[in-house]
Amino acid sequence: MSGRVLLVGAGPGDAGLLTIRGLRALEQADVIVADRLGARSVLDGLAADGVELRAEIVDVGKLPGHHAVPQDAINELLVSLARDGKCVVRLKGGDPYVFGRGGEELAYCRERGIDVEVVPGITSAVSVPAIAGIPLTHRGLATTFTVVTGHDQIQQLGGGRDHTVVLLMGVGTLANSAITLARGDRGGESPVAIVEDGYGPRQRVTIGTLDTIAHQAAVRGVRSPAVVVVGDVVRLSPYAPAELATSAFAAPPAID
Repeated sequence: MSGRVLLVGAGPGDAGLLTIRGLRALEQADVIVADRLGARSVLDGLAADGVELRAEIVDVGKLPGHHAVPQDAINELLVSLARDGKCVVRLKGGDPYVFGRGGEELAYCRERGIDVEVVPGITSAVSVPAIAGIPLTHRGLATTFTVVTGHDQIQQLGGGRDHTVVLLMGVGTLANSAITLARGDRGGESPVAIVEDGYGPRQRVTIGTLDTIAHQAAVRGVRSPAVVVVGDVVRLSPYAPAELATSAFAAPPAID
């Protein structure tokens, strides 16, 4: 008898931000195949809250630049477990479809006849800036945002400071990303925030500009996981220094 696979988004790592549907999936699972970022801390948080899960937990966590279990092996593991009749939850940090390779895992399973359900999660691209008081859009400051990884080629990103850019997995390439973004309409004075370990025990916010942020990050020893936000919305953060801060209730400019 064939089992099934559920691709579940764990959110940014706080068990309170796991969806109810995601929790129900975990409670039904025979096996949980868990990522490192977000997923493990959610499982730990549920245990601390007294939630008992009967499932076996398989850790396939990845570190920057080092994959504990290659993606091909993860794909095959999901299929193998489902073919053994297991209800398998693939617990992924954030949302499975936002730089989570969820689409690849879904396609691999379905091509081999495995039933797959996707349970969305709260992506760190939105939730981690929020905990630092940074909205990605704000009337009069930004109407558009783009989410990219620090590994992407960002030279083609258009827009100015009113176009918010969110960099995921961007700590290792921060200096190059800042230089590239500063060359465009944003300029070197564009505000930047780095939110480390959002919702975690070492959560920390560093705010500067495209011209200064790489040096600030080096001095402070910024580490992954971290979300980087570029654009004028950073000025709304309560962590913004006085020279960058702006009132969250400032009247937006008139629209002609």
